[in-house]
Amino acid sequence: MNFIDYYEILGVKKTDTDEEIKKAYRKLARKLHPDLNPNDKEANKKFQQLNEANEVLSDPEKRKKYDQYGKDWQHSEQFENARQRGTRQAHTGGQEYSGNFEGEDFSDFFSSMFGTSGSKRSQTKFRGQDYNSELRLSLKDAYTTHQQTLSVNSKNVRITIPAGVENGQVIKLKGYGAPGINGGPNGDLYITFSIANDPGFKRSGNDLYITEDLDLYTALLGGEITVDTMGGKLKLKVKNETQNGTRTRLKGKGFPVYKKEGEFGDLYITYNIKIPTNLSEKQKALFTELASSANP
Repeated sequence: MNFIDYYEILGVKKTDTDEEIKKAYRKLARKLHPDLNPNDKEANKKFQQLNEANEVLSDPEKRKKYDQYGKDWQHSEQFENARQRGTRQAHTGGQEYSGNFEGEDFSDFFSSMFGTSGSKRSQTKFRGQDYNSELRLSLKDAYTTHQQTLSVNSKNVRITIPAGVENGQVIKLKGYGAPGINGGPNGDLYITFSIANDPGFKRSGNDLYITEDLDLYTALLGGEITVDTMGGKLKLKVKNETQNGTRTRLKGKGFPVYKKEGEFGDLYITYNIKIPTNLSEKQKALFTELASSANP
């Protein structure tokens, strides 16, 4: 994996404080958010790199390892153990490898120590770094199983997204991270789903909630209306004398249950009764007569 300078991405110096790093991140996050740069094809990649840089540099322990080991900071413990073993082996062979390793390419260091001068049995394998990616979906996207193509480290990865994924849910794609060192296994790719709010539907778990306008006459006399659901239009009978704020449940018409074929939550409909406006003189007279009969 090519080295990424997290300090350069955030526009800060190694000597900057944690608060200065947080401030720089917040400023750039507002500027580089993909939703604010719809015409920038690289916006999503830039934003992912920004989040990755902040995740490492905002954590004191991770930052310390990154400052010392660079792109190989996630393998710091393995590097230290391997370096100690290598020093012992060098002592045994009558040679000693010593010095300050900060800033060196540790991949090259281990290759020279265990690859060219050592036997194959002494080569140390390291697992590749994990990648993290965010995938933004609409609620309607999350409602159906579909495929999407992600760009991860300049490579296209085609994945199938099961219906019913939730906002903030993380899935792992094994082996889609950075290549391993010395023939070690690849890292994994972790995808976090970010599902935008929908103007018509509110989701809670596998249940959906909507508000449906109901005219006064249908509310009083009953009738039939057509409701838009995630699965399509649906005809629904309305009881007479339905009150404002009445909630009705449609079983199995909610959101699909994740990885459970054919299972759905429920749809809850709240009625909002609309009072008629711009009444004609005849309509006003009828309502007046109705009011008189109700209050003799």
